[in-house]
Amino acid sequence: MRELDPITFLVAESLFRNDRSESGKSARHCAPRRAINNTSLAAKGACLVLLAHGSKDPRWRAPFERIAQELQKKLGKQRVRLAYMEFVGPTLMDVAHECVQQLTLNIRLLPLFMAVGAHLSMDIPEEAARVRLQFPQLAVEVLPPIGEDARVIRLVEQIAIEAANQT
Repeated sequence: MRELDPITFLVAESLFRNDRSESGKSARHCAPRRAINNTSLAAKGACLVLLAHGSKDPRWRAPFERIAQELQKKLGKQRVRLAYMEFVGPTLMDVAHECVQQLTLNIRLLPLFMAVGAHLSMDIPEEAARVRLQFPQLAVEVLPPIGEDARVIRLVEQIAIEAANQT
């Protein structure tokens, strides 16, 4: 089977997405998928993008980089990326560009923030919208911030209790 180059694939993917078969289902779901770099698009799945604030101080970035590296070991380098809002790269736009080049057309954006503030209520949705505008073939899902997860809250409580009880 002849492999498609990335540009040809994206054009074909766009056509399949908009075309309808006789059964009414999207042709994207009816047409056979071609091998691309020995991997089908379906096998590539989504890329989880860990989004942190960013800092010029590498000590601040170190824990986020360790988290990303550990997740990459478990899930694969293509499936987990780290991006920053400011001060350092890669940015979300950089990661989106890499994903599109590697034909990973779904990203799930996980903000590594404790609570909703200006970045989460305005900046991240605006940046996600810019990514969608620049790469219309890329599906972008913004997940709730990690600090809103009940498990994170319980863990912080546990650490605080242990700290309070130390003598």
